[in-house]
Amino acid sequence: MTPAPLAARLRDPKGPLFFPVTAYGQGGSLDLDVYRTHVRRGVAAGAAAVFACCGTGEFHALLPEEFEVCVRAAVEAAGGRVPVIAGVGYGTALAVRYARLAEAAGADGLLAMPPYLVLAGQEGLLRHYREIAAATALPVIVYQRDNAVFTPRTVAGFARTDGVIGLKDGLGDLDLMQRIVSTVRTEVPGDFLYFNGLPTAELTQLSYRALGVTLYSSAVFCFAPEIALAFHRALRAGDQDTVRRLLDGFYRPFAELRAQGRGYAVSLVKAGVRLRGLEVGEVRPPLHEPGEDHVKQLAQLIERGYALLGEA
Repeated sequence: MTPAPLAARLRDPKGPLFFPVTAYGQGGSLDLDVYRTHVRRGVAAGAAAVFACCGTGEFHALLPEEFEVCVRAAVEAAGGRVPVIAGVGYGTALAVRYARLAEAAGADGLLAMPPYLVLAGQEGLLRHYREIAAATALPVIVYQRDNAVFTPRTVAGFARTDGVIGLKDGLGDLDLMQRIVSTVRTEVPGDFLYFNGLPTAELTQLSYRALGVTLYSSAVFCFAPEIALAFHRALRAGDQDTVRRLLDGFYRPFAELRAQGRGYAVSLVKAGVRLRGLEVGEVRPPLHEPGEDHVKQLAQLIERGYALLGEA
C-alpha cells in the first residue's frame, strides 16, 4: 500500500488500533490457526488496523521465518478489511531484512521500532529510519521510546522523508510531543500522523488528544474489545461520563496491576486473552508469566470492566 492511502485509512479510525498477541502452541511453536482466529475476531469486533508482530506480538522473540508467516497469516485473516502494519527492528541491516519480509508477506505498512541496544545520535537515527523507508514501497511509522528519542528537528526530517508517514510515541514526554507537533506543523507541508503508543494508552489519551494526537494503540482490545470500543467511542463523542467511569473503574486499576511486573505490558495482556477463552499460549523468554494472584486480579478487573459497560 502506498503512503497516502494508508495514511488516509488511519487518519480517522472508527475503532481502536489492534496489536494482537502471537499465539504459541505445544512446545512453544507458532500456532497460526489460533493466531488467525485472534486476528479475525479483532477485525470483526471493530479494529481499525492490525499491527502484527509488534511489541505486544513479541517481535523480539520471533525468528525471521516465523515473523514472515505470522505477518502473512495476519494479512490473510484481515482479508483486506483493515490495513496490516508489521513491526520491524534491530540494527539497520536486520530491520531492512524484516521490512522486505513484511512486504513479501503482503503487509500494508511498517512500524519501525527502536534499534537494538545502541544509544545513537540524531544523525544516525535519522539515517537508520531513512534506510528502512527506502528499502521497500511500504509506508513507515517510526516508534519513539527507550533508546530512540528524537528532537523536533529530527522528526521534521522524518516528515520530509519519502515513505515515512507518522510517529508513534511510547515515551510520554508531553512537552517534547508538543514541540514536535508544532515544529512539524510549521515546517513541513502536508499531514503527518501521530500515535499515542504508551502501555495502556487509554490512560493518557485525554492528554494526547489535547495535543491533537487522536490515534492510539489499545492492548486492552486484545482481550476486552467491547471495553476498548466503548472507551474509543466515548472519546470521539465527547462522552466524559463514560470516559471517566472506565478510566477510574477499569483502566487505572489495570495500569496499576500491569506495573506489578516487568514485561506485564505483554504477558498480562496475553493472560487476558487466555482468560477470555482463546488459548494463545505463554510468552517466550526472557518475558515471564504473571503470578497466579495477578491473573486472578486481572479476571476480576475484566469482570468489573464489563459491569461498568452495563451501568453505562
